[in-house]
Amino acid sequence: MATISVRVEFGGGLELLFSNQKRHSLTLPSVVPTDNNTKLSGDDLSSVETKPVDVEYLMYHLKDKLLQERPELFMENNTVRPGILVLINDTDWELEGEGEYALKNNDEIVFISTLHGG
Repeated sequence: MATISVRVEFGGGLELLFSNQKRHSLTLPSVVPTDNNTKLSGDDLSSVETKPVDVEYLMYHLKDKLLQERPELFMENNTVRPGILVLINDTDWELEGEGEYALKNNDEIVFISTLHGG
């Protein structure tokens, strides 16, 4: 199965939800289920509809595989919750198509919480 490598970084306190680790290097399948099911891989994909791996799938992968606690602080209604800035290669994801952005090898995705307690 073909894969791609991406770098993910968390800031603004989000790293606390991910084992207090700011940077992660991930290897993801280049083709994933359209329903973002992170439990399927390889031969399992032959019986489901697929798409190129995108940022939306990455969010589900992070939630299902790396998130240690409180998923409601990371995702809400199938996207990142309000108050989280997402950068794709240093560009606001809104300019790149948000969750539909097809990931490419060596992309860097940064999630930054802009919400601060007080």
